[in-house]
Amino acid sequence: MKLSVDNAADALYLRLDESKIVESEEVSPGVVLDYNADNEVVGVELLRLSKRSQTLNLSSVLFETA
Repeated sequence: MKLSVDNAADALYLRLDESKIVESEEVSPGVVLDYNADNEVVGVELLRLSKRSQTLNLSSVLFETA
């Protein structure tokens, strides 16, 4: 799993695995899902990231597991 932030594009991308992306779909304004050949979600992109939260701090990311 890989999480990346592109400040210039104002976007966050979560890649779940390295399988080939064969289709992408914007499922909500600014939310794009990437699918592999088995129709599984393998990536999630959030666009206009700075507009989604007034208190967004991209210099620190908290990772939690349960």
